[in-house]
Amino acid sequence: MPGYRPFIMLIIVPLLMAVVVGGLIFGGQALSDNSVDSEIQHALATVHDTSSEIELEKLQEVRYGYGICGLYRLAGSEEGYAPFFYNTSSGSITLDVNSRAYTSNCSLSAIC
Repeated sequence: MPGYRPFIMLIIVPLLMAVVVGGLIFGGQALSDNSVDSEIQHALATVHDTSSEIELEKLQEVRYGYGICGLYRLAGSEEGYAPFFYNTSSGSITLDVNSRAYTSNCSLSAIC
C-alpha cells in the first residue's frame, strides 16, 4: 500500500487538476458565448422596439473578439435575414451595411 501514495500524488492529482482547470476554461467560454448571443438579441430588440424573438445566423467574431458580424431576422417574419455588426466593447449595434463600422469590420476585405 505505501507504494501507491507517490503514484497518486505524482500522476492522479495533477491529471485531475488539469481536467478541472480545462473544464473551467472551456465551460466559461461556452457560457460567455451564450451571454453574447443574448446581448446581441437584446440590442436588436431595442433597435426594432419589439419583444418578439430574434434569430441569429452565421455569427463570426472579427477584430479578435471585439466585434461580431452576422445575420438576423425577427422570428416568424417572412422577410429574409439582414446583416448586422455588434461592437462587444461598447455594446452598440450597426444595421447599415454602408456605414463605416460595418464596412471596416464585416466586409469581405476585412475578413481576408
